[in-house]
Amino acid sequence: MLRAMPNALVLGAGIMGLSAAWGLARAGWSVTIVEQDDRPNPRGASVDDHRLIRHAYGAERGYMRMVDEAYAAWDMLWADLGETLHVPTGVLALGEAGPGWLAESRAALAAGGHAFTDLGPAALEARFPILAGAGLGDAFHMAPGGVLLARRIVAALSAHLERRGVAFRRARAVAADPARATLALEDGTTLGADLLVVAAGPWAPRFLPGLAARVTASRQVVVYLEPPPEHRAAWAAAPMLIDLSEQGGFYAVPPVAGTPLKIGDHRFSLQGDADDPREAGAAEAEAILALARPRLRGMAGYRVLGARACYYDVEPRERFLLEPLGERALVMSGFSGHGFKFGPLLGLAVAGEDRMARAAWAAGHG
Repeated sequence: MLRAMPNALVLGAGIMGLSAAWGLARAGWSVTIVEQDDRPNPRGASVDDHRLIRHAYGAERGYMRMVDEAYAAWDMLWADLGETLHVPTGVLALGEAGPGWLAESRAALAAGGHAFTDLGPAALEARFPILAGAGLGDAFHMAPGGVLLARRIVAALSAHLERRGVAFRRARAVAADPARATLALEDGTTLGADLLVVAAGPWAPRFLPGLAARVTASRQVVVYLEPPPEHRAAWAAAPMLIDLSEQGGFYAVPPVAGTPLKIGDHRFSLQGDADDPREAGAAEAEAILALARPRLRGMAGYRVLGARACYYDVEPRERFLLEPLGERALVMSGFSGHGFKFGPLLGLAVAGEDRMARAAWAAGHG
């Protein structure tokens, strides 16, 4: 007698929900994804031009070690998609001298056998003339690392899953019952499965009341820029930039694959509601620009192309949550801005037979 194909119900079609569906479909599951908006969802945390992948993780050596596994999972996904949506750029990390994220990253990278090059202010300006070295305390450069083309990845993965038979249902869920592995929809329909995966990003606490004490929606603003003509060639060849100044650091993503230069704030606002508009106000944009002015040379010549907000789901210690909800459900949450790089790896973990025992590993303790 043929064994019935197990079925899974996934709430959310961001990178985590899609990755879970990808892993489960590869493992022989029948999968249905429920998504409240268009695909890719323009309000989704994972739907922007870029996300970054890098080994430097401060003292978080568990996540650093997972990055090589993440690259291998991305290679599996590229093979399935038939295209590689990743641009190698390298990583440039700047910060204060002495103890802190850079020193912790350097120690972890050295212990893990990852090569990097230390840079002082003069060397920084000579190698990257788009940057000002004044006030720089510490810096290093790594060749590995790059930009994941997030919006294109989400769109391509969604289309791939549809082609291989994953069902998509555009509907607004109003309640989840982990014990029964069911979702109640706004139209009165109830869907059920053998396994429920809640991957609803900043909306997840609405479905899982206990999650609200652990995960906070956080409005994050990014600004898109056009460099002045004299800096465009340098930016086209630039690494991703992580500036961790105590006065308020920022990150910058170079203009790769037809995307604009983007800068954003490392800090979490921990404010706002996931249903708020994604347009960013002038004051929000100016707050981001103010972070970058001391470091980007000739900032007055940069043209602002636009600004927008997204919403992260933030766990206080930035620990990923891949946890069982009873025997028939899992939650994927707490990914803030750095979970995207691990999406396919976490999706494969959801598909594994040990999925219910992956909490410590997913939180970087593996």
